[in-house]
Amino acid sequence: MKILVFQHVAAEHPGSFRDLMRADGTQWHPVELDEGEPIPPLDDYDALMVFGGPMDVWQEQEHPWLVAEKAAIRAWAAKDRPYLGVCLGHQLLADALGGKVGLMDKPEVGVTEVSLTPAGRSAPLFTGLAPTFPTLQWHGAAVLELPPGATVLAENAHCPIQSIQVGRRAFGIQYHVELTDATVPEWGAITEYRCALEAITGPGGQAALETATREKMPVFQAAARQLYANFKSVIAN
Repeated sequence: MKILVFQHVAAEHPGSFRDLMRADGTQWHPVELDEGEPIPPLDDYDALMVFGGPMDVWQEQEHPWLVAEKAAIRAWAAKDRPYLGVCLGHQLLADALGGKVGLMDKPEVGVTEVSLTPAGRSAPLFTGLAPTFPTLQWHGAAVLELPPGATVLAENAHCPIQSIQVGRRAFGIQYHVELTDATVPEWGAITEYRCALEAITGPGGQAALETATREKMPVFQAAARQLYANFKSVIAN
């Protein structure tokens, strides 16, 4: 199995999925779009994973490579091929397929709970997961309107569109599932992320978030293993 990975900043990579892919022999090819790396031929891969970044989907003038990335996502989804987008990758899926993404009234940063919708409880991506579970959130933009044909799979009061499904095999999740022990410290070094955090919590927010994440890490990593196994089943089917 070969998975193509779009990255938008070095610190936002497949995280804990790297160990899972290594363990089962899955090959993955990262493309660092913000560094100017070209998108390879899509037909060479079985699935596409798209991760987060400090930019927003509408910043095409500042980041011209977003145009090619969205075109690739549209082409991929048009063939109903397996797609998993996380945070920015979730928003890019929605935007590329005709939905609307915009700034939230207040960023969502911290450990918060997310609940599956009735559609989410029967969706293949969430098989074996609890109806409500803790997540790490770190975003100031959100999907505000669904693309045509999309279904909401997960929600919470702060951000009603936490996960979507488009077609049979394209999925986006707003929260972060790929966490490792190094994730929050690394992201805290990114100016845009730290500003969003401190706008909510004040200067001590980074240490508090590291503590809260560390306490939930066994739960986060168990959820990552389950979601990864579920996505592999989506690829196989």
